[in-house]
Amino acid sequence: MQYVLYRRVSTEEQGKSCLDLEAQDRDIRLYLETYSPTPWEVLREFTEVESGANADRPELANALELARKTRATLLVSKLDRLSRRVSLIASLTEDKRVPVRVASMPHADALQLCTYAALAEQERQFVTLRTKVASQKAKGPGVKLGGLRAATMKRNEVVKAQAQERAEAWRGVVEPLRGAGKSIREIAEALNAAGIKTARGGPWHPTTVQRVVDRLRRQADPFDSSMDRPGRSPVWH
Repeated sequence: MQYVLYRRVSTEEQGKSCLDLEAQDRDIRLYLETYSPTPWEVLREFTEVESGANADRPELANALELARKTRATLLVSKLDRLSRRVSLIASLTEDKRVPVRVASMPHADALQLCTYAALAEQERQFVTLRTKVASQKAKGPGVKLGGLRAATMKRNEVVKAQAQERAEAWRGVVEPLRGAGKSIREIAEALNAAGIKTARGGPWHPTTVQRVVDRLRRQADPFDSSMDRPGRSPVWH
């Protein structure tokens, strides 16, 4: 088994780059000694100082070129060392010329890697949203509502906002996987394989994923009445 190793630290991590690279080396070594088919051989190691959001990385391009020429496996310590962009990870996992393995997820297949990447992107978006909401609340003095009707209206608004937030949170998972050509059933299987639960703590089914797709579609176009027409199946664009 032949490998091409790729290590990356971002520009913000340069101050602690030695420790970070040592940690990546440790994870890669653990994978090779524990999970890799034997015998194995490391053809070359590439190291880069660049943001994971940047797709234009010379050392990554060199590592991919060598892996394609030699039919070797590209091995990284963690998924975010390869990229923080779901689209790039999806394109790499779809490239049959370059098998990709992640040391910290030794048994993950291509679809699971896309799912994990989408979940990580979703988490970053949620953190950004949470920070924005907290900032807005801190700026406002708050409004005191009196009476049962006002309280009910406020509660309904909260419930509606929570439903919208859940749908938006799953947008970061569902849309990239659909964009990568994954079916509704494949997405449900990948989420279950990754141990991800629904908002109610249950397993994912194709119908559950389809409901998320439908909700996102309605949010994108609230005037689209195709969802309510008898016998009409939703179409994902």
